[in-house]
Amino acid sequence: MAPADRTKLQRARGRAEVSFCQRGGLARLERLHQSGCAKAMLPRVSGLRDAAPEVVFLNTAGGLTGGDRLGYGVELAAGTRVVATTQTAERAYAASGAQARVRMRAQVGQGARLDWLPQETILFDGAALDRETRIELDGDAQLLLCETLVLGRAAMGETVHRLRLSDRREVCRDGRPVLVDAVRIDDGVLARRSGAALFGEARAMALVALVAPGAEDAVGPVRACLAECACVAEASGWDGRCLIRLAACDLWPLRQTLIRVLTQLRGTLPPRVWQI
Repeated sequence: MAPADRTKLQRARGRAEVSFCQRGGLARLERLHQSGCAKAMLPRVSGLRDAAPEVVFLNTAGGLTGGDRLGYGVELAAGTRVVATTQTAERAYAASGAQARVRMRAQVGQGARLDWLPQETILFDGAALDRETRIELDGDAQLLLCETLVLGRAAMGETVHRLRLSDRREVCRDGRPVLVDAVRIDDGVLARRSGAALFGEARAMALVALVAPGAEDAVGPVRACLAECACVAEASGWDGRCLIRLAACDLWPLRQTLIRVLTQLRGTLPPRVWQI
């Protein structure tokens, strides 16, 4: 069969966006857009009446493969506080040809706070993923961010030998970059992963970042929280930033440590979907 005669494979497309305003001293949903396989749910938050709303993004395609396109967006007006997460782990499956592409964009107004806490991304052998997260902070806005990557499922005996990953996060305050973090993994990196500057035998890796005025003061309590964890973990803080990097041989000990760290930084447990 000639290449021109081959049937074009179906690819997933989706976009979910939410925006919140401040009314009566509470954050209120102002706009909701959903298209394709991307959805945004707003479960009822139990507890205090003034608890921050939770947005749960969902990819109904069940995962990502080559050529898929997915986008999320969050916009917070001044003074609002919102927690955004994903319903479950995202899965990047083996791809032939093009990379899957995911874009996350957020605008956080003056005095507002966004907790962007997606659950882990599991990368399968042969996956190809290009992901970019860009968050704009106005004035003294605050951000708590957590991103986790997992190389295959240890319980299923999976090993990742082939991978094309470009995963970039950029946080700006008043238009000026204050945090840029990029991860690139390809077949060559996997082949020499035991190098001191790489991730060794780790299968699960995470970044937690608090970007807020005085965030560096959180380093001491976070280090105390990490003192007895079953992961390789380090915390640092400077100039309104607190960064924690973690790595483990499996997702379970990493996830348990993340829950403790996020609880320390938030003063409350992660979103309910993290606990299911």
